[in-house]
Amino acid sequence: MYYVYLLRSKQNGKIYTGYTGNLKERLRKHKNDQVHTTARMGNIELIYYEAYKDKRDAIQREKYFKTTKGKRTVRIMLKYSLAPIV
Repeated sequence: MYYVYLLRSKQNGKIYTGYTGNLKERLRKHKNDQVHTTARMGNIELIYYEAYKDKRDAIQREKYFKTTKGKRTVRIMLKYSLAPIV
């Protein structure tokens, strides 16, 4: 399985989008400041993820979430989630 995931900084609310083949291990690395791009975000939390069988599909979805239209989609998804974040 491959995962597309969203992390949120508890300090400033910024959202990070990524993909991985091992979500549990990747989250551990993010939380232990072993990932350069999120090390300065401070305390982070997983707020959303999607699972895919195909790596290409996960990469495509991650790239979409990083576009302007994709960022709007993320905001809408989070706005109407069970635990509002944005």
